Amino acid sequence: MKFISYDDADPLLNWSEVADAMQQGHARQKAEIGDLLLQSAPNALLTRGAWIDGLGMAIKSMSVFPENTELPSPLPSIQGGVLLFEGKTGGLKAVIDGILVTKWKTAGDSVLGARLLANPEPKTHVMVGAGTVAASIIEAYHAVFPSIERFIICNRTKARAETLCTSLSDRISGVEVTDDLASACQQADIVTSATMTVDPILQGGWFKPGTHVDLIGAFKPNMREAHDDLLLRSSIFVDSKDTTFGHIGEIEIPLQAGTISREDVLGDFYDLCSNKAGRTSADEITLFKNGGGAHLDLMTSLHIFDQFTEKK
Repeated sequence: MKFISYDDADPLLNWSEVADAMQQGHARQKAEIGDLLLQSAPNALLTRGAWIDGLGMAIKSMSVFPENTELPSPLPSIQGGVLLFEGKTGGLKAVIDGILVTKWKTAGDSVLGARLLANPEPKTHVMVGAGTVAASIIEAYHAVFPSIERFIICNRTKARAETLCTSLSDRISGVEVTDDLASACQQADIVTSATMTVDPILQGGWFKPGTHVDLIGAFKPNMREAHDDLLLRSSIFVDSKDTTFGHIGEIEIPLQAGTISREDVLGDFYDLCSNKAGRTSADEITLFKNGGGAHLDLMTSLHIFDQFTEKK
């Protein structure tokens, strides 16, 4: 059994290969997944499990303690790990840092969605939000889409966007900041949103034909980033119907209101990776909801394990 830390494995990984691993994972039998959430407000322990025949099993447990950042000696607000099991015997293969898996799973999910749905050769990417996820997203899109010439960051607090821009500028060219979200979206070929908003912020009229919209932020039943008019203008896809329907407000709120139907969600990764669904025209606005899921943690963890084993 191996212990894989963030510092040991992070330098060994690249975004295209993570996306490849996820795409290959979706060519296999559909995953069985299950979640357990324990809470003692404001803290929580989220445990997610997945089993894919022929690949293996994983359990990811992450504690969420928001007040850790306010301690005299601050600690991360999210901590945890992944137990990776071998599929044939059930043996424990590895314990992997949970932050490492989450980083590569989250951005890998989005760039795979864009690789399958966005128009080829995008030039301008807009990043809405400037947190930890935003940095990984820009790095991932820069690696997977070398045609992108501009990365525009827009955040509620402009100073935080400027800090992110500065931190990226030594290794990624064309990164800039704006406080005009509408104008930025009008210029974009791809828009990624990773915010903590509850109320929708992205309006349908802001997007030109052919834009790909990548939504990450909403992960609770009461959270949304896209207005109804954007959903109605778009061809809607998700990474997993099992983890979005009934769970995430981005999809479930408009479903319950009758704004969209389940049939308006045209497919998930199992459909996209088998060419059963996808973009049908260059002018189509594609909207992709990155909802995550333990099966994606499993695919990412297996890739991390393989790279660590081969390269260390």
